[in-house]
Amino acid sequence: MRLFTLFIALALLGSAYAADKRAMTVDDLWAMQRISQIAVSPDGKQAAFTVKSYSMEKNSSVSDIWLVSLNGNDARQLTTHPSADFSPAWRPDGRALAFLSNRSSTVQIHSLALSGGEAVQLSRSPVEIEDFIWAPDGKSLAFVARVFPECTDLQASAEKDRKNAESPIKATVTDRLMFRHWNMWTEGKRSHLFICTADGEEIRDLTPGDFDSPPLALGGTRDYAFSPDGRYLVYVANLDTLIAVSTNNDLFRVPIAGGQAINLTTTNTAVDIQPLFSPDGKNLLYSAMSRPGFEADQLRLMLLHLDTQERQTLAPDFLYSPHETLWAPDGRTIYFTASKHGRQPIFRLDLKTGAITEILGDASFSDVTITPDGRNLIFLKQSVDQPAEIFRYDIKNKNLVQLTDLNREKLATLELSPVEDFYFDSFDGKSVHGLMVKPPFFDPNATYPLVYLVHGGPQGMWSNSFHYRWNSALFAAPGYVVAMVNFRGSTGYGQEWTDAVSRDWGGAPYQDLMAGLDYLVANYPFIDSTRMVAAGASYGGFMINWIATHTDRFKALVSHAGVFDQRSMYGATEELWFPEWEFGGTPYRNPELYEQWSPSYHIANWDKFRTPTLVTHGQHDYRVPVTQGFQLFTALQRTGVPSRLVYFPDETHFISKPQNARLWWTEIFSWYDRWLK
Repeated sequence: MRLFTLFIALALLGSAYAADKRAMTVDDLWAMQRISQIAVSPDGKQAAFTVKSYSMEKNSSVSDIWLVSLNGNDARQLTTHPSADFSPAWRPDGRALAFLSNRSSTVQIHSLALSGGEAVQLSRSPVEIEDFIWAPDGKSLAFVARVFPECTDLQASAEKDRKNAESPIKATVTDRLMFRHWNMWTEGKRSHLFICTADGEEIRDLTPGDFDSPPLALGGTRDYAFSPDGRYLVYVANLDTLIAVSTNNDLFRVPIAGGQAINLTTTNTAVDIQPLFSPDGKNLLYSAMSRPGFEADQLRLMLLHLDTQERQTLAPDFLYSPHETLWAPDGRTIYFTASKHGRQPIFRLDLKTGAITEILGDASFSDVTITPDGRNLIFLKQSVDQPAEIFRYDIKNKNLVQLTDLNREKLATLELSPVEDFYFDSFDGKSVHGLMVKPPFFDPNATYPLVYLVHGGPQGMWSNSFHYRWNSALFAAPGYVVAMVNFRGSTGYGQEWTDAVSRDWGGAPYQDLMAGLDYLVANYPFIDSTRMVAAGASYGGFMINWIATHTDRFKALVSHAGVFDQRSMYGATEELWFPEWEFGGTPYRNPELYEQWSPSYHIANWDKFRTPTLVTHGQHDYRVPVTQGFQLFTALQRTGVPSRLVYFPDETHFISKPQNARLWWTEIFSWYDRWLK
């Protein structure tokens, strides 16, 4: 039976054989409940969190706030409104839980008393609220909203929005870059931070001006914070005029009562992000890069002593970039996550000794927070065969307890393989790390086709995580071995390894991938070397396009949102610091590398390679504009290479709608099945 036919059959028969294990389907993936945004209560007894659920039939999602005790598995749903409820934040006294919701037609802050009753609307901002935090005394909040910087207040900004919506003219007029970012047009708006009273009545702009705070790009997990005494707020902003070519995010401190904002990081013209006051308010922890114009430079943990303005680099010899950071309540320890060798562990930094300890490792950990007594870490843990769930880790006793298990019943019916690691020597003798996922019901005596996945970035990393777009378990489900190599340029292996892709996009990284393929074929007899396919997105899509013009080792390829022509890519993308770093300047003055690493300059090779290629792209992708996909498909068609285009007029860089995702996966497996038969 053909692979794709078998895959569909498994999907249709799944409900009839629910008691038996079966392969995962697209519908199974989208039926998983997705947990995020953990908030521990001030008394340390429970945690609130957000659960998003998707409906394939309705092609939409809902999100609700849930609660779970930190003593056991008793998760319960707290909000049931048909609107989207998300971003829970406890009032400092613990008597109420605030959250964002669009139940009042626009996204506003709502509050729910833990003693009972219905949620009440807390904020009445004329414009939607994107994020918020409580002041330490609970008497006020800081929130983020997008506004027109020339407007004097929120009402004026809302009125301008209304007039623009009603106007028959939809033209965009701009005097500078960047006028769009990722998946949105900026429309002349800026993100500003506002302070408002706890009853939502008095609102004041803390960051007036023609700039974004939090920054539009290259920010941290949260880029603003109250001082413990509530007198100040520190925020991140980039004040450079042309932010499309600048990575100069700085930290600013502004008095809540009013006054001039002070730049705390003027000496560094690279990235400074993610401020966190120490519990005593004397120091400020943040993360910083050192090379201006490079978005993938190593982040260092920095400590600013606020009384002396002395700056200290913490753990300067640590190889990896910290991601999430948090203080222990006693101020003596810092916990953080960082990408490392296909995992995202949790690390502990002892401020007295400077020692760093990896305390939890073989998975991907995120949303890390700590109980007020400092005894337990609460976080999400996920792996290739396990969607994210909430866990508690007893720091002293080193005891790990799972607190939620929302997807237990769904997982009980599925046969999922864990991730396996492999290492190989590349073309120059350097060791390269890869991850493998075997198909369900794997038989070591059988042979299987190989799906070779290439990650994006290029400064990214395949990891032991349950990815909802490029889910390795789902790629394996029809009966494929899935292999993923963290080639040169990947994060998690030290900055030297990450740097190695810049100005060498199709060089050493491509050779790493080919060496990995050689290793897999030579060392795993269950891989059928005559039936190999590959897929990638973004930089991974570029690499698929490069592979298409440089080898015929694969029977079929899938290029999603992939770069095809570097020069035209530069002229239409938004974050210009990225290509200017990667290719040594603009294509107008330094065209050589743009040409060298453009698959479009190598299409003559299709006369001999001619690998069937599926092209997928979304209209609202402003990072890799949709014309890159169109150019690729045009070239494939005009040179007679078997090809197919799947165009999504309502998607961005990602395929995020359930039914679109189902079509995307169906097209991919059908394409593979067609050329592997």
